[in-house]
Amino acid sequence: MRTSRLVFALSAACLIAAAPAAAQEGHPVKGSWLGTWGPSPDHLNDVIVILDWDGENITGVINPGIDNVEIRNATLDPDGWIVRFEAEMVNAAGATLDYVVEGTIGNLAFHDRTITGTWSHQNGSGPFEIQRQ
Repeated sequence: MRTSRLVFALSAACLIAAAPAAAQEGHPVKGSWLGTWGPSPDHLNDVIVILDWDGENITGVINPGIDNVEIRNATLDPDGWIVRFEAEMVNAAGATLDYVVEGTIGNLAFHDRTITGTWSHQNGSGPFEIQRQ
């Protein structure tokens, strides 16, 4: 009986100690994100965003691959969980557009959290929504 209680107590202690470790996932924006953005809710384009945290800065890339765009000036305001980042892209006519993406993290406690907000540049704006994969 005493051995059973000891085994139970040790098992419970191990489970309690392991629970916080399993819940920790690192920085809230770190990871691969898949979603859409476009000029209107009726006309959306797929987007992939890779975000990283090096302990001091948020870095990343939009649409990794041949047409990738480096993210610059990325921030996270924990008061409201607002993510903001900028990217400089060149359009088909060769003009440089300064994109600003701003959104709020949703489902913060879950792995499949989202960032929902808007994007804008000199010539327009629209909805932006990505979900962590």
